[in-house]
Amino acid sequence: MFYCRENELNKLNKRYKDGKFECIVIYGRRRVGKTALINEFCRGKKNIFFSALDTTASENLKTLSKAIYESKNPDTDAACAPEFRSYDDAFAEIGRMAKDQRMIFVIDEYPYLAKSDPSVSSRLQHLIDRQWSDGSLFLILCGSSMSFMEYQVLGYESPLYGRRTAQLKIEPLTYLETAVFHPDLSMEDNALIYGITGGIPHYINKLGVRDDLDDALLENLFDPSGYLFEEPENLLKQELREPGVYNSIITAIAEGASKLNEIATKTRIATGPCSKYLKVLTELGIIRKDTPVTEKPGKRTIYMIKDNFFRFWYRFVPRNITMIGSGRIKQVYETAVKKQFSDYMELVFEAMCRQYLIRYAQNLPLTLTDIGQWWGTDAKRRRQVQIDIVGIAAEKDEYLIGSCKYKKEPVGVDELNLLKEYAEVFGKGRKYYFYIFSKGGFTSGLREREKRGEVTLLTLEDIYDAE
Repeated sequence: MFYCRENELNKLNKRYKDGKFECIVIYGRRRVGKTALINEFCRGKKNIFFSALDTTASENLKTLSKAIYESKNPDTDAACAPEFRSYDDAFAEIGRMAKDQRMIFVIDEYPYLAKSDPSVSSRLQHLIDRQWSDGSLFLILCGSSMSFMEYQVLGYESPLYGRRTAQLKIEPLTYLETAVFHPDLSMEDNALIYGITGGIPHYINKLGVRDDLDDALLENLFDPSGYLFEEPENLLKQELREPGVYNSIITAIAEGASKLNEIATKTRIATGPCSKYLKVLTELGIIRKDTPVTEKPGKRTIYMIKDNFFRFWYRFVPRNITMIGSGRIKQVYETAVKKQFSDYMELVFEAMCRQYLIRYAQNLPLTLTDIGQWWGTDAKRRRQVQIDIVGIAAEKDEYLIGSCKYKKEPVGVDELNLLKEYAEVFGKGRKYYFYIFSKGGFTSGLREREKRGEVTLLTLEDIYDAE
């Protein structure tokens, strides 16, 4: 089944119907569903689908030759496909094929092709400028290397700069979109699936949830034979030259190190090289740099694991590896693993609530232009303060201040009072709208405060009923 990319698909189909030359750049992290989107778009349309490999230019030319042959001879074995002598000849043939018919030409994993033949971007630029732009070819350049696609395809110094007619950055699914895969499961189970997979369609599918989420986790993640068990290690090996070093950095962050010097100390890597490794992991979308929402990156910047699947895996698999390897994980799953899910979901729930506010909430009292966390020092009480949600509004000096609790117990008036204290630390003399999100609901006392207009209260059910 094809889920949740209707907006992107509609944009592609609209451009396809126009009949003009297109150069569409599609990019996003691995496993996010780029190729599935392109395959769905190409369904029923004349296309040449070339998936580049991390190999030599000559091997990629063979693969491209087969793709062209398969498009022209769909019922013939491509093993006997003649090989073009050069990329120029292959591209010229594609141009001829597109002269009399609408033709989609997909180069999937374009960074691999450009790596194997650095001249390919210049060749495509020449063809677009001299021949293809006047025709009806629908060119798609797709890649998973975010930095390559942003700097060497879309960037100012790229030969292809200015040639693209549109770009689509494919993002992970939201918590509501993730729930579409399992409409019969409870909201709590769907929230946990989002917390495990981060809205990555490939991981949602490989998790293989049918009727019971616990069974799926035990079978497909907490088992050495399960596909997801080795996924982080495989992804690091696939993307990086020093997977062991990157593994140690992710482990350090998972264990609580958040500042550059803390990570460097824990991994015994000098701060200079450590900073470069962190930059690479950030570009891959595995970690992220966080700064208080109202401030520029600086001394208070911290590092966190952005990829939910990596965060979940590093939280639960290494510490239980002996039990997993011995086949006895079921014996400790309920006590050593499952009981910690609520604590693990705290950060996930915060992200879900921010998604709700920025994407799904109706009739907010202010127009949000940015949203994030904020932390600082309460000088009066001599303590650190962290606010789960700070929404910045277009209106001057108006803010949405929010708290998120993923516990079974109902939240009471104390939480609102604490939130108001934190708001004073954030800044006096401003207008605040207070929001509290709670999985376990709210006490009658706090509901009374809501009736007075002091706060807006939202449950897990409320944010799942947003659409």
